Amino acid sequence: MSKHDIIHEMGNTGIIPVFNHHDIGIAKSVIEVSYKAGIRVFEFTNRDESAFDVFVQLSDYVKSFPDFILGAGTIITTTDCEKFIAAGAKFIVSPVLNTELAPICKKNNVPWIPGTMTLTEIIHAKEAGAEVIKIFPASVVGPKFVSSILPVVPDLKLMPTGGVEPTEENLKAWFDAGVYCAGIGSQLFSKKIIESHDWKKLEIEIASTLRIVKALKK
Repeated sequence: MSKHDIIHEMGNTGIIPVFNHHDIGIAKSVIEVSYKAGIRVFEFTNRDESAFDVFVQLSDYVKSFPDFILGAGTIITTTDCEKFIAAGAKFIVSPVLNTELAPICKKNNVPWIPGTMTLTEIIHAKEAGAEVIKIFPASVVGPKFVSSILPVVPDLKLMPTGGVEPTEENLKAWFDAGVYCAGIGSQLFSKKIIESHDWKKLEIEIASTLRIVKALKK
């Protein structure tokens, strides 16, 4: 799948689940449930010492799910960027704007999605080659930030992450503001559901969130 195809699917799906867990069994279950619910783009974050080993196994596991796109998140250094791409990451997401990651991603034809919080950072990210730009933490700046800056730079593909809620009210605010897609983490994968392994409930909640987004994007 080309970089263009991956970016297109991000916008088409509308939400990018953001998840991390040290237990490979749980991680596999979450991905399987997400796929069944309709998710096709998934971000596994590099947030603990086991993340890379789990990601390597997941990268092999998702080969059995047609059209499933697994990317790596919380990538800050060039070392981790190269390592996760070599392990099969189809896109790279960072919480910060580190332009040193841009040429690595470009060389490997992998979308680079840097984290930004100001219009200046957003412009720098765009100039460095980012086609999708993360707004992080999204809950701090809010949807009004997006609707305020898009008239200045209308061709941006923005992805708010961090505090985005899987509710119609919150998602409507973001998509009405003009975002391309949204990253959703703990608000979607509640600790209670993960600990209880209530995969059917998780599937229902993800599918419900996708229906909300599809309706908003019509």
